[in-house]
Amino acid sequence: MQSGWVVLGDTQFLRGYCLLLPDPVVSSLNCLSLKERQIFLLEMSLIGDAIQTVTQCKRINYEILGNTEEALHAHIFPRYSTEPPEMQCRPVWFYSREHRDNFEFKVGLHSGLMNELREEILKLQNLESS
Repeated sequence: MQSGWVVLGDTQFLRGYCLLLPDPVVSSLNCLSLKERQIFLLEMSLIGDAIQTVTQCKRINYEILGNTEEALHAHIFPRYSTEPPEMQCRPVWFYSREHRDNFEFKVGLHSGLMNELREEILKLQNLESS
C-alpha cells in the first residue's frame, strides 16, 4: 500500500480480519499530513472492499483506537450474519480473548486467503488510479 502495509490479523476469528499499518510509524492519524490521511483512509476502505468481496461478509467494521499501543494502526473487521445473534451488533472486542485466540493465523492455512485479498486489493488500486 502507498500508506504502509496491510496484514492479516494474528487471529482470524473473523475470517479476513486485517490491519493497515502506516510506514513510517506515527503515533496517531493526526500526525499525518492531510494528504497522508486521505491516502491512509482511502486505502483502509479499499482493504474493506477487498475483504467484503473475498469473504462475502455482511459488512465491514473499521477501528482506529490507539489506547493500548500508541502507534497508528487500523483494524478492518469483516462481520458475518453467521455470528451469534448477541454478537452481531457488538464490537468485536466483546468476543472473549479465549475465543479470539482459538483462531490463530497460520501461513499454511491462510495463504489462499492472503493471495485472494492481495489480488483483489491490486485490482481495486488499479481501478482507483484509472
